[in-house]
Amino acid sequence: MRLRPTALAVLTAALCFSAQARPPVAAPPPPGSPPGAQAGTHAEAGTAARAGSKRSAPARADSARTDPPRPTSFFTLDDAFGRIQDTHPDLRLFGNQRSVLEAERDLAAQKPAYVAGAAIDNTLGTGALSGTKAAEITLTLASVFERGGKLDARRAFAQSRIDALAVDREGRRLDLLAEAARRYLAVVAEQRRIELAEFDIAQRKRAVAAARVRLEAGASPESGLLTAQAQLARAELDRSRAQRGLLAARQFLAALWGERDPGFAAVAGDPFALPQIQDATALASLLERNPELSRFVDQRRIAESRVRLAQTQSRADVDWQVGLRRQQENGDFGFVASVSMPLGAAARAQPGIRGAQAELALLETEREAKGLSLYSTLVEAQGRYRLGALETERLKQDVLPRLERAEKAADYAYRAGAISYLELALLQAESVAVRRQRLDAALDAQLALIEIQRLTGEPFLAAPTAPAGATP
Repeated sequence: MRLRPTALAVLTAALCFSAQARPPVAAPPPPGSPPGAQAGTHAEAGTAARAGSKRSAPARADSARTDPPRPTSFFTLDDAFGRIQDTHPDLRLFGNQRSVLEAERDLAAQKPAYVAGAAIDNTLGTGALSGTKAAEITLTLASVFERGGKLDARRAFAQSRIDALAVDREGRRLDLLAEAARRYLAVVAEQRRIELAEFDIAQRKRAVAAARVRLEAGASPESGLLTAQAQLARAELDRSRAQRGLLAARQFLAALWGERDPGFAAVAGDPFALPQIQDATALASLLERNPELSRFVDQRRIAESRVRLAQTQSRADVDWQVGLRRQQENGDFGFVASVSMPLGAAARAQPGIRGAQAELALLETEREAKGLSLYSTLVEAQGRYRLGALETERLKQDVLPRLERAEKAADYAYRAGAISYLELALLQAESVAVRRQRLDAALDAQLALIEIQRLTGEPFLAAPTAPAGATP
């Protein structure tokens, strides 16, 4: 089966990423850095950029000639796919396997060898046969005449194994691309968790400042300030945990192409961009292009070739031999020839034929079972995707706007002394929990979408108007 070339690249749409839709994310500060360290880094970078803009054009040109190019820290899913396809040993392995199978095909295409022989009779005996006076020397040439199309059957069987190797490679390649998309999504998820932690830190800082003002005014006890500071410390701990998780996710992604130290700091992607997909019935019609099912087409060809090869054994081969004999006593020459053929070849071939036919029938059952398994997986992934997309959208449309208005009202009320810190803290925790719930729902939907694409080989792209920088 010939797969579409685009079937291997469709997973680039798995996360609906767009490198142009979102600027590169700066590398997070190391865990334990002060909250303002990252902002200070951006400020220093901006100052350096403004200072560099004042240099003369010749100076910039000279710097361009002398300074080595800096590797960019911006990384895309296409970059990951390219590195995997170029370096992953599982894909290189198929090249070696093809060489082995081609050698076996060439071996199967060889005809029976010619056998040259020599024989001496009537020598070193007794009486008239003593010595070599009565010796007879025979030179022979022998081979096997194959019947039943054995040569063509062997060649067809070997070629079918080579053809099946291409589909196996396609399947392994798609599996690797799907795994890369999942690991890439994990990096995006950790980046979004860092952003969520920064959001929580910002609101906790506002609460600490308001609690300090109320404490100084004598409107609240010190416990309110201490509780706000503890909540701020927990938010900073969440950020440190997400930063550590980002480092581990980057290393896990880079391990796919054997890189020990990831050469990228951050990746781009919007996990909230969730496209519309077809229903389960329409998606099921696309399963036929799945390499796990396409493999059965080639396996069937192999099994059919094996049946034909077994059937050729029902016709016995003919062994033939021709030669020239010389009698020593008179110097005369004579032509000799012989032909032999085993009997009962048809009966002896029947067990092999029945075994090959049973294996062919077994493939049909295995394909049916695999089709049911893939359909079940597809239906489960489609349902999980729709549930995640629905939850993500409802939280964005119905829950977050109300929470944002409640946050503003509660912040104003707390500063005015109308509510306690406990009420404000509960609202802030709920705000973070809802945003985290929305992120988890979107990530679960993206994982389901990756699985759907792996099964169907069909790209699903988000609408062009989908926001690239959705609220975490």
